[in-house]
Amino acid sequence: MIIPSAGIFAPYGYDDLVGYMAQRGGGRRHDRVPSLAQMCGDDSRDVAGLPIDQIQQAIQPNEGQRAALDELANASIQAAQSIRSACPTQVASTAPGRLAAMQQRVEAMISAVALMRPSLEKFYGVLDDEQKARFNALAEDQRKAYASRASLGQNCTAAQPGAFQWPGSEIEAKLRLNDTQRAPLQVLQDATAKAADMLKATCQPDDVVTPPARLAALAKRLDTMLQGVKMVRPALEAFYSTLSDEQKAQFEAIGPKRTA
Repeated sequence: MIIPSAGIFAPYGYDDLVGYMAQRGGGRRHDRVPSLAQMCGDDSRDVAGLPIDQIQQAIQPNEGQRAALDELANASIQAAQSIRSACPTQVASTAPGRLAAMQQRVEAMISAVALMRPSLEKFYGVLDDEQKARFNALAEDQRKAYASRASLGQNCTAAQPGAFQWPGSEIEAKLRLNDTQRAPLQVLQDATAKAADMLKATCQPDDVVTPPARLAALAKRLDTMLQGVKMVRPALEAFYSTLSDEQKAQFEAIGPKRTA
């Protein structure tokens, strides 16, 4: 999962939401579902927060600006720590459990972004135009680095709406659903499609160039993601509750249909 520091430089990934919903069975499971390390930002550069040393080198702050940068560094570290504390120690065994964990983590990220925004805006506000240009250039370089590492699914501008639809025909065939179970499955499909459309609409535009604007865009996208999770979660729980133990096992083995 992309933490606030990364979110300044890159779009927020659809895979973060989909990965918590269900898993592929068999040998392809690890190809389809991100690991805890991926979802929690185990990369040391991500967890450490903003690249303060690189920012200082690029900006060459004066004494007053250095104090504002120190404040931003502390806020970034606190934000990263709060996100780390919200990371589950193990992946939940059920799709509803994974989605509940996803909601908790998104809420933690929203709080972390709120913690960082005032310090980032304050620091950016004390820079002169040349320093802002250097900071913007550093942010753009970081954004490109994250984009090059991201999969197609993590790039929301490239994502296809069909990739986030539950495979209804496959679920119905393998689970042998009855008429009572088909209705909540349709509700789940509709909720997931609506959530995907909402997320698609909040893709960060390419013309957002300043770090404060990127963080503001991330805050908006996280709020939308939380709305999407809250929309899908009751539908998923309602459908899941209608399944027998055997059907639940089959459902966990299918997962949502996704692009390669």
